[in-house]
Amino acid sequence: MALRAIRINNDPILKKRCRKVEQVDEHIRRILDDMLETLHATSNGAAIAAPQVGILKRLVVIDMGEVSGGVLKLVNPRIVSAEGRQTCEEGCLSFPDRWAYTVRPYRVTVEALNENGEPITLTGEDELAKCFCHELDHLDGIVFLDRAVEEPKHKTRRRAQNRR
Repeated sequence: MALRAIRINNDPILKKRCRKVEQVDEHIRRILDDMLETLHATSNGAAIAAPQVGILKRLVVIDMGEVSGGVLKLVNPRIVSAEGRQTCEEGCLSFPDRWAYTVRPYRVTVEALNENGEPITLTGEDELAKCFCHELDHLDGIVFLDRAVEEPKHKTRRRAQNRR
């Protein structure tokens, strides 16, 4: 495993659409492991998408502890249903110390492949639904600031570690 540099701010890769993974193999599993190691090396990250480490593949890693049920490694994830509405305060590893309010679904269901290439279906509510939406947006070149409805009054602050 290896730490990867997190792409930040106006890096053009953050605005590009990722390619579908055609085969889940050792190379893809190595990238997912690197993404997890990179995520765990951050002080306040809950998830990371492949373009955030410079890779234009449809890969996401989430570790929100009990909220996510542990580590989730998702290949070619897509939202298949969304319900409700919530206003969220969001930050992002690629935009250090930037925060914004967004409006996201309260509940989403995601279909993906796991790290072994097996189909999985996950449903998340509240914080996990927000996380799914945020990370899957990255795969289409959309960052949370593109979805901002307003910036909070406290424009620079650090949040505590999201993993529990």
